[in-house]
Amino acid sequence: MLRPLIAVLLLLSSTLTVASERAHQAWQQIRQNEAVIIDVRSPGEYAEGRLKGAINIPYDVIGKEITLLGLAKDQSIVVYCRSGRRSGIAQEVLQNQGFKSVHNGGGLQEMLKSGR
Repeated sequence: MLRPLIAVLLLLSSTLTVASERAHQAWQQIRQNEAVIIDVRSPGEYAEGRLKGAINIPYDVIGKEITLLGLAKDQSIVVYCRSGRRSGIAQEVLQNQGFKSVHNGGGLQEMLKSGR
């Protein structure tokens, strides 16, 4: 009975470590490489709160709309959403388009906690 509980706690602990590590790495990119910050949530979510300086391009249109920014393929980019799922999709889309330095910061709250 205790073993399954311990396994779940270990899994949650490792997930939180990975999550905070990705947010920490994203902040490093923002601070050191002047990464462009893209919030890939919906416009409604973006209006409720966002990271300072973030541009809103929803994940489901990022492949088309990214060209409007005129970014170089080696420009450092950080994407985030609510939980990290949509930003993971956006990261893959951008990488498939040839962007070489795209970082998934995870969720907004995760980024806020890590950036303080």
